[in-house]
Amino acid sequence: MKTLVILAHPNMTTSRVNRRWKMELEKHAEHVHIHELYQAYPDWNIDVIREQELLEAHDHIILQFPFYWYSYPPLLKKWLDDVFTHGWAYGSEGNRLHGKQMGLAMTIGDKQENYGKGRPVGFSVEELIAPFQASVNHVGVTALPHYAVFGASFQASDEEIDQSAKAYIQYIQAFK
Repeated sequence: MKTLVILAHPNMTTSRVNRRWKMELEKHAEHVHIHELYQAYPDWNIDVIREQELLEAHDHIILQFPFYWYSYPPLLKKWLDDVFTHGWAYGSEGNRLHGKQMGLAMTIGDKQENYGKGRPVGFSVEELIAPFQASVNHVGVTALPHYAVFGASFQASDEEIDQSAKAYIQYIQAFK
């Protein structure tokens, strides 16, 4: 079964890490389907039926995005709000996502040592992504451990970015 990667970066041309990750994912096209939200919906008018069909066709789903203000980019949040509908994703008859696996692949601009109690951010990444965890639990999806690369806003070397891209593929393959 192919993995569906929902890629939500508002400006891929300026992203070094997400753009490199996408290039690595494209090398595995026989196993990975990349769906770029900002490319598919520049007007933000989400085709809910199309998105639900995509999700139903995959058992393994990864949300890839830059961690903006300790959360998702806005179009990804809208996508979740629009697509995970009552009667489809949750509610007494909303079971279309049951049994699927979903993970997060995040590029985080700040340094890892700034996350946690008593540190500048004050919260761990795990604490900050708790709403995602609660949402997937609510719709009957198994939440996978997240994959994150810290320091994306700093000048990571091309070699470090290449290594993170290869590790990202290993992350995806580990949960299939």
